[in-house]
Amino acid sequence: MVPTDLRYTRTHEWVRLGGDAATVGITGHAQDTLGDITFVELPKVGAPLTKGREAGVIESVKAASDLISPISGVVASVNAALESAPEAINKDPYGAGWLYTVKAADASEADGLMDAAAYEKFLESESE
Repeated sequence: MVPTDLRYTRTHEWVRLGGDAATVGITGHAQDTLGDITFVELPKVGAPLTKGREAGVIESVKAASDLISPISGVVASVNAALESAPEAINKDPYGAGWLYTVKAADASEADGLMDAAAYEKFLESESE
């Protein structure tokens, strides 16, 4: 089930907007595909991020993948708990498994991201 209160990217990140801040994570589909998450390299607090560019790396028993920033801005916080417990992403990708927050440079960038219905259609087209 894809949460309806989030925005989604084609690279399977999600964004939860709240004022000028955005919380970012990877989708349930992404963590399913990756398998057991073993390591995550998050951006540093204060680092500038550009929409569509690499923000970090996530590794699993199957693969390593780049984390792509869904929105431009400055990293406000990171989920430090993932350093010692990256499996939280597998257990709760939309809650305790969040990755980082961004002080958005332009929150309207999120308007170009998919809503839940569009993301579900995108997943269907990917699996064909």
